[in-house]
Amino acid sequence: MATAGGAALAQTREVLRVTTIPAGSPAELARRFAPLGKYLERELDMKVEWVPTVDYEAVVDGLVHRKIDLALLGGFTFVLANARTSGKIVPLVQREGDANYRSIFITQPNSGIRRLEQLRGRSFLFGPVSSTSGHLMPRATLLAAKIDPERDMRQVNYSGGHDATAAAVVSGKVDAGVLHLYAWEKLVEEKKIDAASVRVFFKTPPFYDTNWSVHAALPAETRDAIRVAFLKLDAARPEDRQILDLQRATKFIPTRVENYQRIKAAAENADLLK
Repeated sequence: MATAGGAALAQTREVLRVTTIPAGSPAELARRFAPLGKYLERELDMKVEWVPTVDYEAVVDGLVHRKIDLALLGGFTFVLANARTSGKIVPLVQREGDANYRSIFITQPNSGIRRLEQLRGRSFLFGPVSSTSGHLMPRATLLAAKIDPERDMRQVNYSGGHDATAAAVVSGKVDAGVLHLYAWEKLVEEKKIDAASVRVFFKTPPFYDTNWSVHAALPAETRDAIRVAFLKLDAARPEDRQILDLQRATKFIPTRVENYQRIKAAAENADLLK
Protein backbone atom coordinates (compact mmCIF):
# COMPACT_ATOMS: atom_id res chain seq x y z
CA MET A 1 0.00 0.00 0.00
CA ALA A 2 1.33 3.42 -0.92
CA THR A 3 1.92 5.86 1.90
CA ALA A 4 1.02 9.54 2.06
CA GLY A 5 4.73 10.21 1.76
CA GLY A 6 4.78 8.07 -1.37
CA ALA A 7 2.04 10.17 -2.93
CA ALA A 8 4.09 13.28 -2.25
CA LEU A 9 7.07 11.65 -3.95
CA ALA A 10 4.98 10.93 -7.03
CA GLN A 11 4.24 14.65 -7.30
CA THR A 12 7.95 15.48 -6.92
CA ARG A 13 9.10 13.17 -9.74
CA GLU A 14 6.94 11.07 -12.02
CA VAL A 15 9.55 8.46 -12.93
CA LEU A 16 12.48 6.96 -11.06
CA ARG A 17 15.08 5.85 -13.63
CA VAL A 18 17.15 2.92 -12.42
CA THR A 19 20.12 0.95 -13.72
CA THR A 20 22.99 -1.23 -12.54
CA ILE A 21 26.56 -1.87 -13.56
CA PRO A 22 26.42 -4.59 -16.26
CA ALA A 23 27.35 -7.68 -14.22
CA GLY A 24 25.57 -10.02 -16.63
CA SER A 25 23.70 -9.96 -19.94
CA PRO A 26 21.11 -7.19 -20.51
CA ALA A 27 18.29 -9.76 -20.43
CA GLU A 28 19.55 -11.30 -17.21
CA LEU A 29 19.93 -7.92 -15.49
CA ALA A 30 16.40 -6.88 -16.51
CA ARG A 31 15.00 -10.20 -15.24
CA ARG A 32 16.74 -9.86 -11.90
CA PHE A 33 15.59 -6.27 -11.47
CA ALA A 34 11.91 -6.73 -12.41
CA PRO A 35 10.54 -7.83 -8.98
CA LEU A 36 12.58 -5.15 -7.23
CA GLY A 37 11.27 -2.54 -9.66
CA LYS A 38 7.66 -3.51 -8.97
CA TYR A 39 8.33 -3.41 -5.24
CA LEU A 40 9.83 0.07 -5.44
CA GLU A 41 6.86 1.29 -7.49
CA ARG A 42 4.50 0.16 -4.72
CA GLU A 43 6.61 1.54 -1.90
CA LEU A 44 7.33 4.90 -3.55
CA ASP A 45 4.00 5.23 -5.39
CA MET A 46 5.80 6.28 -8.55
CA LYS A 47 6.75 4.72 -11.84
CA VAL A 48 10.10 2.94 -11.88
CA GLU A 49 11.82 2.69 -15.27
CA TRP A 50 14.62 0.19 -15.94
CA VAL A 51 17.37 1.76 -18.09
CA PRO A 52 19.78 -0.76 -19.67
CA THR A 53 23.39 0.36 -20.01
CA VAL A 54 26.23 -1.04 -22.08
CA ASP A 55 29.18 -0.66 -19.70
CA TYR A 56 30.40 0.69 -16.36
CA GLU A 57 31.26 4.09 -17.82
CA ALA A 58 27.71 4.55 -19.10
CA VAL A 59 26.35 3.98 -15.60
CA VAL A 60 28.70 6.60 -14.15
CA ASP A 61 27.85 9.09 -16.91
CA GLY A 62 24.12 8.51 -16.45
CA LEU A 63 24.25 9.21 -12.74
CA VAL A 64 26.66 12.13 -13.02
CA HIS A 65 24.52 13.85 -15.67
CA ARG A 66 21.27 12.93 -13.86
CA LYS A 67 19.93 10.77 -16.67
CA ILE A 68 19.77 8.03 -14.03
CA ASP A 69 18.20 8.56 -10.60
CA LEU A 70 19.19 5.36 -8.81
CA ALA A 71 22.10 3.09 -9.72
CA LEU A 72 23.78 0.00 -8.41
CA LEU A 73 27.45 0.96 -8.47
CA GLY A 74 30.62 -0.94 -7.76
CA GLY A 75 32.90 0.56 -5.15
CA PHE A 76 35.23 1.99 -7.81
CA THR A 77 32.42 3.30 -10.02
CA PHE A 78 30.97 4.99 -6.92
CA VAL A 79 34.33 6.64 -6.23
CA LEU A 80 34.62 7.74 -9.88
CA ALA A 81 31.10 9.20 -9.94
CA ASN A 82 31.61 10.93 -6.61
CA ALA A 83 34.89 12.47 -7.76
CA ARG A 84 33.35 13.72 -11.01
CA THR A 85 30.52 15.43 -9.12
CA SER A 86 32.68 16.85 -6.30
CA GLY A 87 31.02 14.60 -3.72
CA LYS A 88 27.41 14.79 -4.91
CA ILE A 89 26.77 11.03 -5.20
CA VAL A 90 25.00 9.66 -2.12
CA PRO A 91 25.35 5.94 -1.24
CA LEU A 92 22.13 4.70 0.35
CA VAL A 93 22.31 0.97 1.03
CA GLN A 94 24.40 -2.08 0.32
CA ARG A 95 23.86 -5.79 0.61
CA GLU A 96 25.11 -7.21 3.87
CA GLY A 97 27.75 -9.15 1.95
CA ASP A 98 29.05 -6.03 0.21
CA ALA A 99 31.04 -5.18 3.33
CA ASN A 100 33.13 -8.33 2.83
CA TYR A 101 34.00 -8.55 -0.87
CA ARG A 102 37.12 -10.33 -2.06
CA SER A 103 38.80 -10.83 -5.40
CA ILE A 104 40.33 -14.17 -6.29
CA PHE A 105 43.28 -14.87 -8.59
CA ILE A 106 42.86 -18.02 -10.66
CA THR A 107 44.95 -20.15 -12.98
CA GLN A 108 44.94 -23.64 -14.48
CA PRO A 109 46.09 -26.41 -12.11
CA ASN A 110 49.13 -27.25 -14.25
CA SER A 111 50.31 -23.67 -14.87
CA GLY A 112 52.94 -23.73 -12.15
CA ILE A 113 51.54 -20.50 -10.68
CA ARG A 114 51.04 -20.75 -6.93
CA ARG A 115 52.00 -17.26 -5.73
CA LEU A 116 51.52 -13.69 -6.97
CA GLU A 117 55.26 -13.40 -7.61
CA GLN A 118 55.00 -16.16 -10.21
CA LEU A 119 52.81 -13.93 -12.40
CA ARG A 120 55.94 -12.17 -13.64
CA GLY A 121 56.45 -12.94 -17.31
CA ARG A 122 52.95 -14.42 -17.67
CA SER A 123 49.79 -13.33 -19.49
CA PHE A 124 47.10 -11.95 -17.20
CA LEU A 125 43.46 -10.92 -17.55
CA PHE A 126 41.72 -8.30 -15.43
CA GLY A 127 37.95 -7.75 -15.58
CA PRO A 128 36.43 -4.47 -16.84
CA VAL A 129 38.69 -1.44 -16.35
CA SER A 130 36.15 0.25 -14.04
CA SER A 131 35.48 -2.87 -11.96
CA THR A 132 36.41 -2.71 -8.28
CA SER A 133 36.87 -6.44 -7.80
CA GLY A 134 37.96 -7.21 -11.36
CA HIS A 135 40.61 -4.50 -11.68
CA LEU A 136 41.16 -1.82 -9.04
CA MET A 137 41.61 -3.85 -5.86
CA PRO A 138 43.53 -6.66 -7.62
CA ARG A 139 45.84 -4.04 -9.16
CA ALA A 140 46.34 -2.50 -5.72
CA THR A 141 47.18 -5.98 -4.39
CA LEU A 142 49.73 -6.57 -7.14
CA LEU A 143 51.36 -3.17 -6.63
CA ALA A 144 51.60 -3.87 -2.88
CA ALA A 145 53.42 -7.10 -3.79
CA LYS A 146 55.87 -5.02 -5.90
CA ILE A 147 54.41 -6.31 -9.17
CA ASP A 148 53.69 -3.71 -11.85
CA PRO A 149 51.36 -5.49 -14.30
CA GLU A 150 52.38 -3.57 -17.42
CA ARG A 151 56.09 -3.74 -16.65
CA ASP A 152 56.45 -7.18 -15.06
CA MET A 153 53.91 -9.31 -16.95
CA ARG A 154 54.27 -10.54 -20.50
CA GLN A 155 50.76 -9.43 -21.49
CA VAL A 156 47.89 -7.67 -19.68
CA ASN A 157 44.33 -7.41 -21.01
CA TYR A 158 40.82 -6.63 -19.78
CA SER A 159 37.69 -8.73 -20.21
CA GLY A 160 34.08 -7.63 -20.55
CA GLY A 161 33.06 -9.34 -17.31
CA HIS A 162 33.89 -11.87 -14.61
CA ASP A 163 32.39 -14.79 -16.56
CA ALA A 164 34.62 -13.97 -19.53
CA THR A 165 37.70 -13.84 -17.30
CA ALA A 166 37.00 -17.28 -15.86
CA ALA A 167 36.34 -18.73 -19.31
CA ALA A 168 39.63 -17.35 -20.66
CA VAL A 169 41.60 -18.95 -17.84
CA VAL A 170 39.80 -22.30 -18.19
CA SER A 171 40.42 -22.37 -21.94
CA GLY A 172 44.09 -21.53 -21.52
CA LYS A 173 43.88 -18.24 -23.46
CA VAL A 174 45.66 -16.56 -20.54
CA ASP A 175 47.89 -17.88 -17.79
CA ALA A 176 45.90 -16.28 -14.97
CA GLY A 177 43.08 -13.86 -14.24
CA VAL A 178 41.13 -12.25 -11.45
CA LEU A 179 37.43 -11.98 -10.64
CA HIS A 180 35.31 -11.43 -7.56
CA LEU A 181 34.63 -14.29 -5.21
CA TYR A 182 30.83 -14.14 -5.47
CA ALA A 183 30.99 -14.38 -9.27
CA TRP A 184 33.25 -17.42 -8.99
CA GLU A 185 30.94 -19.10 -6.48
CA LYS A 186 27.96 -18.47 -8.75
CA LEU A 187 29.74 -19.96 -11.78
CA VAL A 188 30.59 -23.09 -9.79
CA GLU A 189 27.11 -23.31 -8.25
CA GLU A 190 25.46 -23.09 -11.68
CA LYS A 191 27.95 -25.65 -13.04
CA LYS A 192 29.24 -23.23 -15.67
CA ILE A 193 32.75 -23.85 -14.39
CA ASP A 194 34.25 -27.07 -13.06
CA ALA A 195 36.09 -26.03 -9.90
CA ALA A 196 38.60 -28.82 -10.49
CA SER A 197 39.69 -27.17 -13.76
CA VAL A 198 40.92 -24.03 -12.00
CA ARG A 199 43.19 -23.27 -9.06
CA VAL A 200 42.43 -20.32 -6.80
CA PHE A 201 45.92 -19.27 -5.72
CA PHE A 202 45.29 -15.95 -3.98
CA LYS A 203 42.45 -14.01 -2.32
CA THR A 204 42.61 -10.29 -1.61
CA PRO A 205 41.81 -8.90 1.83
CA PRO A 206 38.09 -7.97 2.15
CA PHE A 207 36.81 -4.60 1.00
CA TYR A 208 33.50 -2.76 0.57
CA ASP A 209 32.02 -2.98 -2.90
CA THR A 210 28.61 -2.46 -4.53
CA ASN A 211 25.96 -0.06 -3.29
CA TRP A 212 22.78 1.62 -4.47
CA SER A 213 23.48 5.32 -4.94
CA VAL A 214 21.64 8.46 -6.04
CA HIS A 215 22.63 11.97 -7.07
CA ALA A 216 22.32 14.53 -4.25
CA ALA A 217 19.99 16.54 -6.49
CA LEU A 218 17.29 13.89 -5.97
CA PRO A 219 14.91 15.28 -3.31
CA ALA A 220 15.81 14.26 0.24
CA GLU A 221 12.38 12.74 0.85
CA THR A 222 12.80 10.53 -2.21
CA ARG A 223 16.26 9.43 -1.09
CA ASP A 224 14.94 8.60 2.37
CA ALA A 225 11.99 6.65 0.99
CA ILE A 226 14.25 4.59 -1.28
CA ARG A 227 16.54 3.78 1.63
CA VAL A 228 13.62 2.75 3.83
CA ALA A 229 12.17 0.56 1.08
CA PHE A 230 15.41 -1.41 0.74
CA LEU A 231 15.87 -1.74 4.49
CA LYS A 232 12.31 -3.09 4.88
CA LEU A 233 12.98 -6.12 2.70
CA ASP A 234 12.76 -9.20 4.92
CA ALA A 235 13.80 -12.69 3.82
CA ALA A 236 11.13 -14.15 6.13
CA ARG A 237 8.46 -12.89 3.71
CA PRO A 238 8.25 -15.02 0.52
CA GLU A 239 7.76 -12.06 -1.84
CA ASP A 240 10.69 -10.20 -0.30
CA ARG A 241 12.79 -13.37 -0.37
CA GLN A 242 12.37 -13.58 -4.15
CA ILE A 243 13.64 -10.01 -4.52
CA LEU A 244 16.58 -10.61 -2.21
CA ASP A 245 17.53 -13.87 -3.91
CA LEU A 246 17.59 -12.22 -7.33
CA GLN A 247 19.80 -9.48 -5.89
CA ARG A 248 22.00 -12.16 -4.26
CA ALA A 249 21.35 -10.56 -0.90
CA THR A 250 20.32 -11.74 2.55
CA LYS A 251 19.31 -8.22 3.50
CA PHE A 252 20.22 -4.60 2.85
CA ILE A 253 22.02 -2.38 5.35
CA PRO A 254 22.81 1.36 5.37
CA THR A 255 26.12 2.49 3.91
CA ARG A 256 28.13 5.71 3.82
CA VAL A 257 30.84 7.48 1.84
CA GLU A 258 33.50 6.67 4.44
CA ASN A 259 33.23 2.96 3.63
CA TYR A 260 34.85 3.63 0.25
CA GLN A 261 37.89 5.62 1.36
CA ARG A 262 40.15 2.59 0.97
CA ILE A 263 39.00 2.15 -2.63
CA LYS A 264 39.52 5.86 -3.29
CA ALA A 265 43.06 5.63 -1.90
CA ALA A 266 43.78 2.57 -4.06
CA ALA A 267 42.52 4.40 -7.16
CA GLU A 268 44.68 7.43 -6.41
CA ASN A 269 47.74 5.25 -5.75
CA ALA A 270 47.24 3.46 -9.09
CA ASP A 271 46.67 6.80 -10.87
CA LEU A 272 43.20 5.66 -11.96
CA LEU A 273 41.21 8.53 -10.47
CA LYS A 274 41.11 11.24 -13.10
